[in-house]
Amino acid sequence: MRILVVAGASGGHIFPALSFLESFQDKTEQIETLLVLPLRSQGIKLDNDINIAYISSCPIFFKLNQKNIIAVFKFIFSWFESLKILLNFRPDIVVGFGTLDSLPLIILAWLFRIKTLIHEQNVLPGKANKFLSRFADKIAISFKKTEHYLGVDKDKIAFTGNPLRRQFKILNKQEAANFLGLESFKFTFLILGGSQGSHKINQVFLESIASLGDLSKIQVIHICGDSDKDFLRQEYTDLKIKAKVFSFLKEIYYAYSLADLVICRAGASTVTELCFFKLPAVIIPYPYAFAHQVENARILEARGSSIIIQDENLNAANLKNVLRGLMNNSDRLIKMRSCFDEVNGNASRALRDLALSIL
Repeated sequence: MRILVVAGASGGHIFPALSFLESFQDKTEQIETLLVLPLRSQGIKLDNDINIAYISSCPIFFKLNQKNIIAVFKFIFSWFESLKILLNFRPDIVVGFGTLDSLPLIILAWLFRIKTLIHEQNVLPGKANKFLSRFADKIAISFKKTEHYLGVDKDKIAFTGNPLRRQFKILNKQEAANFLGLESFKFTFLILGGSQGSHKINQVFLESIASLGDLSKIQVIHICGDSDKDFLRQEYTDLKIKAKVFSFLKEIYYAYSLADLVICRAGASTVTELCFFKLPAVIIPYPYAFAHQVENARILEARGSSIIIQDENLNAANLKNVLRGLMNNSDRLIKMRSCFDEVNGNASRALRDLALSIL
């Protein structure tokens, strides 16, 4: 059996795809897999034992400029690359994890009568998945609310949840603190800016905590991408705050297990991870990408497990007031932790079983 998976360039698409592929390691049948990614994702650290092919596609915007003209030609060329991959690999099923990058392979698979499955990570479906939903044999969703936005027969839709990375587990605080070289008794902030990091969140958080009071009582885990890493380390040193700064942390479950409060964007994977670890959060949704993150964040806000600050309202004064209010109210933090619905920790297996049921 051959299974081809195609995903976009961000961690929010790639990591669920990887979790789905990892779920086949439990199967005894002879299964061959191939992950197809856009060339611009080559910088993301992946396991070496995964078979990967790359296509040239990149985002297209409705602007008449040189960059966008090149993007259109790359997208056209990606159809020929996708056709070559299909003919060489000859998959039994093609599974798409969203974005424009998955469009050529899903459409070509449909034309060749190869079974297709698409997975939507966000509450609000992306334009690519909404278009592809009419061609796919099945559509897997991470949030039940998504079915109202797809506009297809509900029999095609299956709620699987959003696959978590296979190694995710909840650890006790002392074990997590030992791994990270931090203290188990200090109030711990975890800052996440998405797979590329967010300079705005980084800067505003630094400004907000500088005037919080006794900084010896707090510590910070900051996952920031590459560009701000050295800058943040120096700033935390100057503020005399114990902090661990990472451009990327593969063992992020240690950070989640130690954290008391998360400041983050609202990518679908982050929202799923917050639910799994039952972590209260201050969420600053990424304001672009068709407001996907706003809808994701509202899922948690409606449950009472997070507070939303819109990106245009994010400043040091606003964030400081929210952080101070939460740090000084342990009862509220406990209540926020209790407001999460159970997340499907076996979403990758549910998605795997759905894929196999189509064949």
